[in-house]
Amino acid sequence: MEFVDTLHRTRSAQLFEEAKKYFPGGVNSPVRAFKSVSGPPLFIKEGQGCRITDEDDNTYIDFCCSWGPLILGHNNAKVRELVLETVAKGTSFGTPTRLGNQLGRLITENNRYIDKIRFVSSGTEAVMSAIRLARGVTGKSKVVKFEGCYHGHVDSLLVKAGSGLATFGVSTSAGIPEDFAKATIVLPLDDRELLDQALQEHADDIACIIIEPAPANNGLLLQDKSFLECLRKKCHKYGVLLIFDEVISGFRVGFEGAAGYYGIQPDIITYGKIIGGGMPVGAYGASHEIMSHIAPDGPVYQAGTLSANPVAMAAGYAALQQLLEPGFYEGLERKTRHFVNAVREHADAKGFEMQVQQLASIFWIAFSRDKIVRASQIDAGSMDKFKVLHHELLQRGVYLGPSGYEVGFVSAAHTEEDLEEAAGKMKQALDIVFK
Repeated sequence: MEFVDTLHRTRSAQLFEEAKKYFPGGVNSPVRAFKSVSGPPLFIKEGQGCRITDEDDNTYIDFCCSWGPLILGHNNAKVRELVLETVAKGTSFGTPTRLGNQLGRLITENNRYIDKIRFVSSGTEAVMSAIRLARGVTGKSKVVKFEGCYHGHVDSLLVKAGSGLATFGVSTSAGIPEDFAKATIVLPLDDRELLDQALQEHADDIACIIIEPAPANNGLLLQDKSFLECLRKKCHKYGVLLIFDEVISGFRVGFEGAAGYYGIQPDIITYGKIIGGGMPVGAYGASHEIMSHIAPDGPVYQAGTLSANPVAMAAGYAALQQLLEPGFYEGLERKTRHFVNAVREHADAKGFEMQVQQLASIFWIAFSRDKIVRASQIDAGSMDKFKVLHHELLQRGVYLGPSGYEVGFVSAAHTEEDLEEAAGKMKQALDIVFK
């Protein structure tokens, strides 16, 4: 399809050409290159509330929200004020700070599922550290992960299933030694028979099972609570640790994340995104007993020069305090549901082959009528429709992440009026997608 671009992207296009001189593909994270959608990537210069403005002064209602961290919207006043106050005193010390204590206390005192945490600088680093911790605690080496769950660019987890069913992993990236991939067993989501098979055959070597309890990196693959409960029981039975990767779902579906939403106690939880208030942060947490294995208390080494950086701690503390206000999550979920239902009703009335899957303030547009719970159910050909949708929404001033496999986020800064406007524009765009 030939796209007609009514946007002025001249400055963004110029900046992208310049960026190619400095960065591989002109970007510092692959999806930003707009390879799956139309035109040059947008270079954003400002965000206020639920809107972002690019270098050509086009403004968009933003449903990417920096890929999830900005649950309060862009440039939240309380976050900004505490960050500026902190920056005025210095940006990094490589020492403990009072702000680290404050954020650590705020999180652990309001989360029944962890006793202690360790701050790091990204979600990938949190997952990498959690895997090392699980191996150190159990003395075992293999990891079970699920197809369609993404856990950052950790070597042993950037793998896909091999040629069998319950198989050892095959690398999805150059530069990962085959032996690293073979330390990972990859299973389809919600296949209890293959889960049993893998545990029966390899339990003596499996340190942990890791899962996004609300998989949101390859579509929104909502799992039945009974499957997560099954994982909990099987891990206990076979002496395997259960890791919930809540880098996206943590503090998004509720303050206690998916663990609290489903009422399931994992052994280790990884966090990121929202706890940084827009700054680079990750964390992992567990019981006193498990966390006692981390250096300097125990033999599992993990360190970081910028871990618990005071500016990041300030942003996270200011953000998370607001999430604890009564009714915050209920109001956010209600707004999201109303927005999603408006789009659903239009699609149903027109008979469009699509659906919108939703959990709390996360949504995903799937070009299928069937409920999708596994990555294998996503039709790669349907991404052509997303490309059209993304293009048409940009022309109308609505921004989704530039990939049909990515989810959208609603923030507290989206008003009912903003969402009504966005829903109207999404209906217009969908009419073109399905014309």
